[in-house]
Amino acid sequence: VQEEKIFAGKVLRLHVCTMEGAEWLEEVPEDTTVEKLKERCLKHCVPGSLEDPKTVTHHKLIHATSEKVLTDTKTVLEENIQDRDVLLLIKKRAPPPLPKMADVSAEEKRKQEQKAPDKDAILKATANLPSRNVDRTVAHHNMRDFQTELRKILVSLIEVAQKLLALNPDAVELFKKANAMLDEDEEDRVDEIALRQLTEMGFPESRAVKALRLNHMSVTQAMEWLIEHADDPTVDAPLPGQTPAEATAEAGASSAEATAGPSSEASAEEAKDELTEIFKKIRRKREFRPDPRAVIALMEMGFDEKEVVDALRVNNNQQNAACEWLLGDRKPSPEDLDKGIDTNSPLFQAILENPVVQLGLTNPKTLLAFEDMLENPLNSTQWMNDPETGPVMLQISRIFQTLNRT
Repeated sequence: VQEEKIFAGKVLRLHVCTMEGAEWLEEVPEDTTVEKLKERCLKHCVPGSLEDPKTVTHHKLIHATSEKVLTDTKTVLEENIQDRDVLLLIKKRAPPPLPKMADVSAEEKRKQEQKAPDKDAILKATANLPSRNVDRTVAHHNMRDFQTELRKILVSLIEVAQKLLALNPDAVELFKKANAMLDEDEEDRVDEIALRQLTEMGFPESRAVKALRLNHMSVTQAMEWLIEHADDPTVDAPLPGQTPAEATAEAGASSAEATAGPSSEASAEEAKDELTEIFKKIRRKREFRPDPRAVIALMEMGFDEKEVVDALRVNNNQQNAACEWLLGDRKPSPEDLDKGIDTNSPLFQAILENPVVQLGLTNPKTLLAFEDMLENPLNSTQWMNDPETGPVMLQISRIFQTLNRT
């Protein structure tokens, strides 16, 4: 007995198929390379094909179950092929021939024919069409009117929500919890979509969270901050004032509990006064915070700080829009922002008649969302994605768009 036969590997029986439908059984030791197996298969199905050395490289073996292309240099054992496995022998697709110069010229000519017309061609083609008066500034003002109208809607809905929630016998308790939630929310809430966008760019999550909080959840501004402070040794330091804020929140909660203690025995008038105070606390926490970068940039143009803050408040912290407001007629004014919508208007009536909005107005979280969006419009994305407040905002938006088109 030859020595090599004593230590020979296990023999595997493999079913081999071709795309033409041929099928046969190959018996090979498990230490056989895929290339040798391929040669045996080609001898079986294409006699004489091995005279051309390129024939082997032009074919490949595929494991039928896993759909894996087998590597020529590996053995059957290394490719984890088992007894009675099915392999498929196929010829590789030939690369497409390079286009001829005539074909290239024809393709370029076709692209030129399909090229979009220039301004002169458009004017020539539309010369005989009746002209229509289209004021481009109207579209811009309509967009601004939408923002102003939405703000008015929120102002009026806040008043309705406060009245509805005040009728609840557990109103004081509800708003104590809401007030505490607001304290926690201020520190912990981060727009998940914005955070995911930054982390997908490669920024560390903790650093991205800090950047978003510093930039009012604006992805663009947060990204600029991260790039600007990439080499800053204090970039990962916690935000200043976090601990005092938490202490203030705890103190506020304890003071709220202290004032709310006798409310169960107090008169309805005292409970109403207590609610008013809580509403004021919530409003103070939602004061407008101008974008510090925009403030500096606009003040460098020569504007006073107060008018810059007013411009950013009117224009939702958008620097370019605030600059246009400062250079223009300055409408709407900051005072207009605190005015609500006409409660007898069809728009407001349609909003109040919506069942989703009606249910949402009885939820303290909806009131908090309205307050937040009123003073910090950049946070609206977070409330739109919230399972409790998102449906309410969606209905308001749909109603506004529907009535605005009619």
